[in-house]
Amino acid sequence: MTALFALATSLLWGLADFGGGLLTRRMPALTVVVVSQTAAAAVLAVIVTVTGAWSEAGGQLWFAVAAGAVGPVAMLSFYKALALGPMGVVSPLGSLGVAVPVSVGLIAGERPGLMQFAGVAVAVVGIVLAGGPQLRGAPVQRRAVLLTLVAAFGFGAVMSLIAHASTTVTGLFLALFVQRVTNIAVGGTALYVSVRRGARALPEEGGAAVVRAALPALAFVGLADVAANGTYSIAAQHGPVTVAAVLASLYPVVTALAARGFLGERLRGVQAAGAGLALVGTVLLATG
Repeated sequence: MTALFALATSLLWGLADFGGGLLTRRMPALTVVVVSQTAAAAVLAVIVTVTGAWSEAGGQLWFAVAAGAVGPVAMLSFYKALALGPMGVVSPLGSLGVAVPVSVGLIAGERPGLMQFAGVAVAVVGIVLAGGPQLRGAPVQRRAVLLTLVAAFGFGAVMSLIAHASTTVTGLFLALFVQRVTNIAVGGTALYVSVRRGARALPEEGGAAVVRAALPALAFVGLADVAANGTYSIAAQHGPVTVAAVLASLYPVVTALAARGFLGERLRGVQAAGAGLALVGTVLLATG
């Protein structure tokens, strides 16, 4: 069950990142974050009301609040790092966030078997290579590296926090709703501040019409992200966090394959090798 839900997480996060990346080419990143998370929160509000999940409210929801506060900061740091580039350095470094939940699992006393340790090592190498690391070229700005490491830590922290935000299915619905509301509050505040400083909230060409036309895609990104958080929480609760975190972090492979399938982008040799290693690591983890 852990492997199944963790792999579902990587699929959902990979597709959400692919969709979010396409949308940020047409509109400001903050707008993508706020609108997509608002759509997800609206759906979750209905689910929470129908299932009576409000009864699950408790102190553990502070983990969801923390995850909701960290998430937008990590995402915006990652987008800014990508803008500074080069992407061949930023993308692989961003994948290193898996070290956070893996470390938490090891500190908590988890001791994977030899086969699983090998799977973790192989899969992590595959994840980094799938991002297409740039081994030569222009020097990397120190600020880009710093922002990427902040983003990586944030992504890993969200994985660890959301796994502790609930212990039941209905409680998970409430935790995800609280996380999204916090996302909106933090992202909305950042959007307001950026507009006050002269940035645009809407695309320069098309304005609000572009956002309205993209609402289905924005909703998909938000809901895929929510579903990924949910499946990861289930995976982490039903098996070793070290295994769940690594398998869930295979999403860069999914994003690369989606770009290949939908946009016709060719995988570089290092990315193809990374995808292959990630697959080998997955098999080792699932069978170990």
